[in-house]
Amino acid sequence: MLDFLFFTGLALYFAAMVLTLVGMVFKKEKISSLGWYVFLAGAALETAYLVYRGIVAGRLPLSNQFEFAASFSWGIAVILIFLHYRFHLEWIESAGMMMNFLIISYAALQPREVTDLMPALRSAWFGFHIGSAAFSYASFMLAGAAGIRYLIAVKKDPEDERLEQMDYFIYRLIALGLLLLTVTILTGAIWAEEAWSSFWTWDPKEVWALITWILYAIYLHLRLGRKKTGTAMAWYAVIAVPVVLFTFIGVNTLLPGLHSYGALVRDILL
Repeated sequence: MLDFLFFTGLALYFAAMVLTLVGMVFKKEKISSLGWYVFLAGAALETAYLVYRGIVAGRLPLSNQFEFAASFSWGIAVILIFLHYRFHLEWIESAGMMMNFLIISYAALQPREVTDLMPALRSAWFGFHIGSAAFSYASFMLAGAAGIRYLIAVKKDPEDERLEQMDYFIYRLIALGLLLLTVTILTGAIWAEEAWSSFWTWDPKEVWALITWILYAIYLHLRLGRKKTGTAMAWYAVIAVPVVLFTFIGVNTLLPGLHSYGALVRDILL
């Protein structure tokens, strides 16, 4: 049942992405609208999957690389749905769906066994720390998606009236992501002190989380302090995405440390 929910949701996400891209390229609003409803169906199935997995496991589904990736993907979907219904940002949907499908496809490649929560993760900080990380990364990915749409739009029409809105939401998404990453780092420090008697250990995951934080803090400094906007800042949001992905995937694969558990599956704390 779990695999059925997960892979059906993945298939729906793929179909939604294709329909939305086709609708955008050929300017067919009905196809784009169908793509959105298919995306909602995929998000509903992924929600059901995470809830069901949590019930089966008897804990939040956040304890390993697969579960974090699935929650990361779900976070992108939740924020994208919020942006659609609260602000009517249809222009971000195609790129946002691509980001969502990228992450859930990565999740599909990971071991999906339901395992008990290891002792190091049994803490009141578990949900706060890892949940805020998932939504932080999701916000940064969508900021990158908004950056892609900005660059496409400005190339097609430098006078496009949506450009100011795109620039603004790149900023808002990065501000949200940085706030959540700050929560992630602070709760992780408190948790580390409880688990390892040290707030900071210079573990590779901690270092790259800090690098990511500094990268996006520089963006906010340029945006708010130097009043930088437009194409350069859109490129900044796009180029920063690989750093987020390396913090999530590359560090886990290439730089194991205190945040890795198990030689085969490398369950990740952050």
